[in-house]
Formats: sequence, C-alpha cells, structure tokens
Amino acid sequence: MLDINFIRKNPKKVQEGCEKKQIKIDVNLILGLDKKKREVLKELEKIRFQKNRFTKEISKVEDKNEKEKIISSMRQLSKREKILEQRFKALNDELTNLLLQIPNLPFDNVPVGKDEKDNVVLREVGEKPKFDFKPKDYLEIGTKLDLIDVKRAAKVAGSRFGYLKREFVLIEFALIKLAFDFLTKKGFIPLLPPVLLKPEMARGTGYLEGRDIEEAYFIPKDNLFLVGTSEQSILTMHAGEIFQIEELPKRYVAFSTCFRREAGSWGKDTKGIFRVHQFDKVEMFSFTKKEDSEKEHLYFLSLEEELMQALNLPYRVVQVCTGELGFPAAAKYDIETWFPSQNKYRETHSTSNCTDFQARRLNIRYRDKNGKLEFVYTINGTVFSQRPILAILENYQQKDGSVKIPKILQRYLSFQEIKAHARKTNIN
Repeated sequence: MLDINFIRKNPKKVQEGCEKKQIKIDVNLILGLDKKKREVLKELEKIRFQKNRFTKEISKVEDKNEKEKIISSMRQLSKREKILEQRFKALNDELTNLLLQIPNLPFDNVPVGKDEKDNVVLREVGEKPKFDFKPKDYLEIGTKLDLIDVKRAAKVAGSRFGYLKREFVLIEFALIKLAFDFLTKKGFIPLLPPVLLKPEMARGTGYLEGRDIEEAYFIPKDNLFLVGTSEQSILTMHAGEIFQIEELPKRYVAFSTCFRREAGSWGKDTKGIFRVHQFDKVEMFSFTKKEDSEKEHLYFLSLEEELMQALNLPYRVVQVCTGELGFPAAAKYDIETWFPSQNKYRETHSTSNCTDFQARRLNIRYRDKNGKLEFVYTINGTVFSQRPILAILENYQQKDGSVKIPKILQRYLSFQEIKAHARKTNIN
C-alpha cells in the first residue's frame, strides 16, 4: 500500500506509475475521497471537543435549566457525532479499498514496456551446449526415461499436472539440499511454512488485486487461500510485528509446494510441466531497511547466479519492464535459462524488491537507532523450482538418450548419469 501522504504530494507520479504497470487507477477520485474523509474527521473532532467542554462545564453549573440546556446540546451533538462516525467509516472503507488497488510504483530506472518483449537483457552467462544430433525437448527425454508422466497426471488431476518419478525426484531433493546448504551457511534461517493463508493475510501480500487474484486458489468452505509462493507465508509470519534494527536484514530460505491457476497463460506451455498448477520451490526472503534494499536485491540476484553457475547451466539476466512487474514489485530481475530444444531462454528464477509496499499492508516495522518506527522493505527471490531440472535434462542430454548429472549435484546422489535403457512407460 502506498502512503496517502505520498499520494497527496505526488498525484501525477502515482498516476503515471499505475499507467506504466497498465493498471487503471483514478488518482483524482482517491484524493477526492481523502479530502471528504478529512473534512468529516475535522467536524468530528470539533464535536468531540465541544462535548468534552460541555462535560467539564456541567459539573460546575448549579442552575437546573442551564444544566438541561447543556444536556440537550450534548444530545444533539451526540446524534450528529453518530451520523458523522457512520459517514467517516463509509468513506474510510471506500478509500481503503481504492488504496489497496494501487500497485507499488516502479523505480525510475525500470524500463518502460508492455510485456516480456520490452524486458532488457543485462548479460548472458555460460556456454551453450553444442550437439552433433538434434536435441530433444525435456518432455520427450523425461517420458522416454520414465521421469515424467503427464498422461496419468491428466487422468488423475486434469491438465497442467505431472507425476515426477525416479531420478527426477532425487534430483529435486538434491537441488533442495544444495540450496539449503548454500544459504544456511550465509546466515539464512531455514523454514517450512504453511501453504494456506487467511484472506486478510493473503490480501496483505499484495497479490490479490487486479489480475493477480485470478491466479489464486481459494477454498470457500475453510475461507483459506493456497499460496502461490512461499514468499507469501514467510512475509505474513511477521504481520503486526516490530523488528529491532539489529535484527535486519532478517533472511529466510523456505521450501514449499505452490499452487497457481495460471489463468493468464491460456495457450502457453500447454504440453509438459513447464507451467503447472502445482510445483515445488525453494524461496529466499529478506526483511531489510530502506537504505539497504537495493543492495539486498542485487545480493539476492548474485546468489541466484552463483547457484546457476554451480550447475553450469547457460543463462541470461533480464531486467523486467514495468508492464511485466508484479503488483507489489518496484523492480524485478529474471534469470532465463537456455533450453536447446526451443533455441531460446526461458524464465526459471526471479527476484523482486517490493519496498515497504507489503509491510504497510501488514504493519511490519522496525525501530531505528533513534527509536523511530519505520516500515521494513521486503525482498524475495527464487532459489530453485522444478524448472532448472527441465533445463538440466535438455542441456546435459547425450546422443544415446542418457542424461549426465551436474557435478555439483553428484555429491548428493548415488548416480552420475541417468542411463538410457528400456523402461515400461505405456499407459492404456
């Protein structure tokens, strides 16, 4: 949520920021409601002052008629007060609802654009593999090696699901272990969070406004949302709390299963398991100070890159444009990994600076060195999802159909390659 004082002082900047994110907001309407609310509050305060004055005076008045006049005046004031309180609540509720629909504003250095075509490539890292055969896609490899079964998953759960089997499962656990070993040594606190959120917690994350609400799974009977990323339950863990300045940055690394409807991806990646409704992810998250947030954001990106380089997967770093930023993000970087079968890079990681946007909605603050309360800034970043495993299948595939395992993962596994041999995968 944006500070109303900031909106009052910078209406043009707020309107332009919303337009850059392709979100329709009427700032003038919001400021008009804010003005009415303040006028009502001013009148309320005047009435309460008068009532307080009468309360003090009545104890000193001995004349019965004079007392009755004061009591009558107080009754009239109370009636007016009640009407104004109802008016104030209605205006406040309407204003709050509109304020919640304002996205976080993009930083000035974020490239302006409508979609992923307008993202800016910052660098390419790693050497793309060269094959003396036509590289297969991950689904063909995974199906032949009996690592991925989308047909049975469709039978059981519908489209955009998959059974992950055999070495695929072990590689995922190896990636998780690698991530936790790497980050806990750097002081990140390991976490297994809930995957369900109360509505007020879910809304506090900033992901239930605009088009993002279409991505969420909701269980009406229990009045709970399934998380789309463990970022949401790490963030809300500290709702309403105050950090001491010495605690910041407070960094977590969490593993959870995530759930997304993929409502906005109609027609995209309909085959395979690149874009699914249910997936596992290791996420890192930080609560930090305003002045450290940009440095922390770049630190998260550097950690993602270090792990990708350890896997020896070719990738590029992309600065995400305004139209592709999530609702709570002010800046975002993506890592896109090379998929030989598609002859292009695909997004496998992201890291975002959400400033104090989420903290304001959830009232998460810290006490600075002077004792003043300030809102924390929040940073999130993907460590590993299941997508890098798909990239491993493609980049490490061999001519005979086998797949080699990145050296960094071999310490966690009892095999160095997934051997190509006949496996019964037929389904009737």
